[in-house]
Amino acid sequence: MHAKPVHMPQPVRIAIIGAGAVADYHHVPGIKLDPRAKLVAACDPNEALLAKRQQDWGPTKSTTKYEEIAADPDIDAVIICTPNHTHLPITLACLEGGKHVMCEKPLGLNFAESALMYRTARDRNLRHMTAFTYRFAPSMIYLRHLLTSGGLGVPRHFRSQRFLDWPETSWSWRQYKKTAGAGDLFDMTIHRIDYAQDLMGQMTAICGAVAQFAPRDKNPDGSACPPSEVDDWSALICQFARGGVGVLEGTTLAKGYHFDGFGHDWAEVNGSEATAVYQLKEPNTILVGRHGESLKKVEVPREFLAPAGSPRDPSQGVPSTVFRYDLMWEFVSAIVEGSDCVPGFDHGASAQAVADAVLESFDKRTWININGDLG
Repeated sequence: MHAKPVHMPQPVRIAIIGAGAVADYHHVPGIKLDPRAKLVAACDPNEALLAKRQQDWGPTKSTTKYEEIAADPDIDAVIICTPNHTHLPITLACLEGGKHVMCEKPLGLNFAESALMYRTARDRNLRHMTAFTYRFAPSMIYLRHLLTSGGLGVPRHFRSQRFLDWPETSWSWRQYKKTAGAGDLFDMTIHRIDYAQDLMGQMTAICGAVAQFAPRDKNPDGSACPPSEVDDWSALICQFARGGVGVLEGTTLAKGYHFDGFGHDWAEVNGSEATAVYQLKEPNTILVGRHGESLKKVEVPREFLAPAGSPRDPSQGVPSTVFRYDLMWEFVSAIVEGSDCVPGFDHGASAQAVADAVLESFDKRTWININGDLG
């Protein structure tokens, strides 16, 4: 993840497919920060939004058809920020067009789709990346360093909580199984599944559950809409290949957990020697405590605040926002260097296998062994 800058004769030419809030908030600022990258095209079925992005992002090629992006020889890479059910066809088209691809999570509606996306990118020797944002939080990077360097001793327990206080009105396409697959599980808990596996190793077995409490049968303007079909709470207990265990819980209905829109995002590893805690609302600090002590706040060392070579100044901007720009640094670095992106589609598919198992576990009311063979 700590890529080094490499000279390029011309910048990596990037297209955004799906010009909504995620692209505007995460990815476009990262492109504009990186001298090795250039935003050259935007695609969205909403023509009014496309016109607005011409003003917001600067003039670029503009189209409502992703097929035109996939076939354009003047585009090197794409970032896909579209509804979940479109990820597979758009990704496959872009890979077939020779484009490197970063795709938002979940990669597909199930593990089979995600694994197909991985194999297609791998077989075409194209760079592929899953937009698991929180891997790039400085406190998460430093927590991983403490764990892998032995600073926590033998890792025993992983624990995460993602509590959001969101309105109970419609989620639009996100609340229907055919377009989203699942709710909180695929939207938020899947991030925690990913970094739990990055920290603790692959999950081998899980026992999971989901629940829905809000009908979401009203739009924000009060008009009626078909009710939600997906979960707004999800949880799992897991066993890791390295011997540890974990407990993960997420909800969008935790009243009082607003915190300026960032919610409560807590993850910790309890090791045989010490505990370390990541918090989204303070990503430049970490909590650490040893036996007989209480957890205390520690500043993340400067070398972990941004990837080596990144043009981002970690002292600038809202800490809980600006680390997200480093996804683009990783993606462009992998393209320039011909190296693997971290996290790649393989990581996205692995997390999808676990998320699928949560739904299967709850349906069957039993533990599920994880089979994440990518083929």
